Amino acid sequence: MRVIVCGAGRVGVGIARRLSRENNEVVVIDQTKDLVRRVTERLDVRGVVGNGAFPETLEEAGAREADMVIAVTYSDEVNMIACQIAHSLFNVPTKIARVRAQAFLDPKYSDLYSRSHLPIDVIISPEREVSEAIMQRMSTPGAFEVKSFVEGRVWAVGVKLRDDCPIINTPLRQVAELFPDLKITIVAVRRDGKLWRAHADGQLTVGDQIYFIAERHDVQRALEIMGEAARQARRVIIVGGGNVGLFVAKGLEKLGAMKIRIIERDRTRAEFIAEELERTIVLQGDGLDRGILREAGVTEAETVVAVTDNDQVNILASVVAKREGARRAMALINDQDYGPISEAVGIDRFVDPRATTTSTILQHVRRGRIKGVYSLWDGAAELVDAVALETSPLVNKPLRDAQLPEGVMIGAVFRNGEVQMPTGDTIINAGDRIVLMSLRENVKDVEQMFRVSIEYF
Repeated sequence: MRVIVCGAGRVGVGIARRLSRENNEVVVIDQTKDLVRRVTERLDVRGVVGNGAFPETLEEAGAREADMVIAVTYSDEVNMIACQIAHSLFNVPTKIARVRAQAFLDPKYSDLYSRSHLPIDVIISPEREVSEAIMQRMSTPGAFEVKSFVEGRVWAVGVKLRDDCPIINTPLRQVAELFPDLKITIVAVRRDGKLWRAHADGQLTVGDQIYFIAERHDVQRALEIMGEAARQARRVIIVGGGNVGLFVAKGLEKLGAMKIRIIERDRTRAEFIAEELERTIVLQGDGLDRGILREAGVTEAETVVAVTDNDQVNILASVVAKREGARRAMALINDQDYGPISEAVGIDRFVDPRATTTSTILQHVRRGRIKGVYSLWDGAAELVDAVALETSPLVNKPLRDAQLPEGVMIGAVFRNGEVQMPTGDTIINAGDRIVLMSLRENVKDVEQMFRVSIEYF
């Protein structure tokens, strides 16, 4: 596949790294010469210095032969025009644009992005996606990560095992016998920085980070059995009143009886979001100020969410809030190097917007009937939601005979409105939705499993 990535920021470089690693032909465009030089030195990609919205720049990047343009510069307008030029002049089949300004995303203007107007195939709104990720993680505070698939019916949940977890030192094949209420499929295990597919004979140890897949309604029960039955917060403080903070507050207001406070430094912005929200109290001040935190009720807060546009402020605000009495703290962190640091200083959870945006883009890069993708641990593995076609090698045979690649684990099967946990006897039917985990080296195998072959027609 030939892909042009407009923008050499964190997201652009992350996408270029993933795609070049999979032997795609990638060209990165950016107006900053140093960024282009840096990305071409680090990755097996070609670089072009210029504006991605200029026809000559796209032509130099090879737009006439490109299969996809991914526009993720810091300018919404550049991203949108780059897609328009790619379509009108070069007939690029797939155009993806990151759009931040909410004025462009109002549903009443959705016709703007049709092929006859502004032909963008996929619009990514990082703020909304990050807000949804934060909301999901707040709904399951015992997990360090949560991602939903199949229109919310199937969840993938990441949990770090403590010494009181009852499935420690138990072969995974015995877990279902010992805990019949634990209707989950453990698909991946990470220990000492290494990730592998879960095996029936494998045993879990204290400190392991695992991912399991389950039906939405079984997630809380599974967390209770694992000793992670933390209650959803009823008192929440949000540090930062930008778009992410505003979206999270609006989402929390819909959940019902919850006390929500937002701390926003800029007075004009604080006044604006106060008018936008119905039951949230907005405090104008610095989220690092202990006095403001106490005024917001930090000593009684179950969760503090720091979502300013500054990683250092988010980390420090979370640390200060926990020292002032908050039970849990979650921070928005753009720089992946700060992730391990945040855990070391006592922050319970962190959200990486780059990983969220990259996963959304990968969903449209992957070949085959792929409905959803979520990247784990900087691309070491992927969670995939896909549709099994009649021509798939998975169909009409027991899973034990399907000869799945070593690094692939099926976590759930959705059929006729019901979620099933797979066994060796499970037979996949055409049209089933499959949620699985694949290690990086087997992603191409997964694409082949769910490809639309000529025989399908």
